[in-house]
Amino acid sequence: MTGTEQQLYRVAEKLRKGNVGLAIAEMETYLAAYPQQQTLERLNGIKAEYELMRDYWRRGVNDPQLDQLYHHLLQRVYVLYANVALYHRLRQYPTLSGIHNRVRMERKDWSLTDIRKEMEGFISNIAMMELEPEHTRQEKSEQLYKDHQTAVNNLFCYVLTSRMWTDGVGNDFEELLISPTIDSNDQQLLVSAVTLSLLNQYDIVKFRVLVNVYRRSQEVAVRQRALVGWALSLRESVREIYPEQEELVTSLLSSKTVCEELTELQMQLVYCLNAEKDTNTIQKEIMPDLIKNNNLKIGPFSIEEKEDDPMEDILHPEASEQRMEKLESTFGRMMDMQKQGSDIYFGGFSQMKRFPFFYDISNWFVPFYLQHPDIKHFVNRMQGNKFVERMMKAGPFCNSDKYSFIIAFQQVFDHIPENLRNLMQRGEATMGEVPEDELDTPAFIRRAYLMDLYRFYRLFPSRNEFVNPFNTTSVDLGACEFFSLWLFKGSPLEPYKDQVVRLLKRKKMDEPAVRLLDSYSDDHRSVQYYIWNELYDQALELEPQNERALRGKARKLFESGLFDEAMDTYDELLLLHPDNATYLLNKAVCLVKTEDFEEALKLLYRLNYEQPDNDRVTRVLGWALLCNHQLEQADKIYQRLTAMENPMDDDWHNYAYCCWFSGRIDEAVNCFRKNAGPYEEDKSFLLFDYRLLEEYGISSTQIKLMEAAVLS
Repeated sequence: MTGTEQQLYRVAEKLRKGNVGLAIAEMETYLAAYPQQQTLERLNGIKAEYELMRDYWRRGVNDPQLDQLYHHLLQRVYVLYANVALYHRLRQYPTLSGIHNRVRMERKDWSLTDIRKEMEGFISNIAMMELEPEHTRQEKSEQLYKDHQTAVNNLFCYVLTSRMWTDGVGNDFEELLISPTIDSNDQQLLVSAVTLSLLNQYDIVKFRVLVNVYRRSQEVAVRQRALVGWALSLRESVREIYPEQEELVTSLLSSKTVCEELTELQMQLVYCLNAEKDTNTIQKEIMPDLIKNNNLKIGPFSIEEKEDDPMEDILHPEASEQRMEKLESTFGRMMDMQKQGSDIYFGGFSQMKRFPFFYDISNWFVPFYLQHPDIKHFVNRMQGNKFVERMMKAGPFCNSDKYSFIIAFQQVFDHIPENLRNLMQRGEATMGEVPEDELDTPAFIRRAYLMDLYRFYRLFPSRNEFVNPFNTTSVDLGACEFFSLWLFKGSPLEPYKDQVVRLLKRKKMDEPAVRLLDSYSDDHRSVQYYIWNELYDQALELEPQNERALRGKARKLFESGLFDEAMDTYDELLLLHPDNATYLLNKAVCLVKTEDFEEALKLLYRLNYEQPDNDRVTRVLGWALLCNHQLEQADKIYQRLTAMENPMDDDWHNYAYCCWFSGRIDEAVNCFRKNAGPYEEDKSFLLFDYRLLEEYGISSTQIKLMEAAVLS
């Protein structure tokens, strides 16, 4: 952190705590080191009002407006600080600075009234284009779209690098984003610009715009982008400064639909964060099988069919069918990952974000439309290809991947085998199309947009210039973990938290799961809550016969070495399920641990009779017999276990005891060595059970001799 950033951080800390006087003092220190005359004049104006208010307070004047005035000054200092912080960011980063300067040099007047007229004019001009003669229509249409795309891209960049908004600007922009006379694609793109700007520097007006657009817009795609924007922008650090943030969100939570969409969004974010892990699974486990079992030879610039081997059908008549079954199974696994929410295309399309198309930031977020001027010549070349048309309409891709797809596909199209090309032309080739009834659902639209965002923040060359909501660790999910925020504690959203905890547990995200559980209010601490927190006694107070709570309690007692109490709990479980083999076996293990070998063996012989092929039962039986000095019977069991195809290391270790105690020292040495496995270098495999050795009369001298024999 640079000196400038450290000083700005000190200002932010005083603001976060809601202290106007200290924040003003820190701002003065900053401006003394980094002078900005206009900012200093504004700060002095705020300071004068603060000192006047303070002087009245010191005189004991009872001002009923004191709290309101103080809070207003706090917000004014924050706006001043935020503009300074944004100015610092623009100076520090060349891409943002270049964008900021370019759009303001190209256009001096950014009146929203004029901008709205231009955007509405575009819709009118498109409609009027139908009246143009056919021979001039295409050329004029392409020019119209080109001019409009340039204008909207500039507006995107202007919003992205804009300072803190006034209420008036916010109101005008809100109306622009919900107006039925503005193209939905333009509104979606501008919502993304507001989101990126808001993530870079918190602005309550921009936040309010996104919340209100989500609440008021009739366009599903616009609403979902706004939802993602304000949810990722929630900040606990502005709680003192802007209580309005909580008020805005709380007003939404009375709607069941809002709660459900927020829950879906939180879960989709978790899947988003697993994109690179899923890509690794696909590349290492799935793709090798797909490549091995298909009948195509894929090169860097061509796809060719492999020639059939005439001897294959003679020597291996079943191979072709088996290969097809394997191919279907592997592909099915990838499709299952997609259905569960995985971003299975991130790895493949991440290599296709280097096209010049993605040099413009706005193109990472623009909804896919065939008239986009930057892909028009690609579209013209692919015109009439049913496969491409279907993929662009119903392909399981986000918008930026669709642009990547059409740019890349036209480059390899001529190198695809003719018969496959013909299939594509006729639309007989498919690739995981999304059912039509899912395409316009909020969940699908939102997931596709999250993919666009994720790709931008992971792959854009100047991504380090942006505050990245996906910049997470295994223990801290940052902005992506909004469900555990204070403003949702005790809210109508709380009953939905269980779904998210289950997903986090399934994804092995234990720390985020714990934080989310910590955010539960007392009223929502159900049996499930106590089980997740391993507070089994509290869970059993609510439901004395809850099987999961009893099972967890028994396991916890066993791990703590409280075997008698664990056994009592297994007895409670056996009252519920008298013939449950797992509970009976665990009780038997407890009996062995408490050295009640007679009762343990009764249970184990019964289980072994009922389940002769259960190796877990056999192993516990062998150990119980060994501990009970029934060497001959134990020896037979371990002979069988070590003769299996993949014996466990413990089987060799315990068989070594049998041999040792029977006087077969050389056999014992060999068995101990076979237990070494991959741990031979650090010798940690040779962990003796000294209590058992003592019971069998093995002296310390004999132990040292055995250790030397095994390790030499």
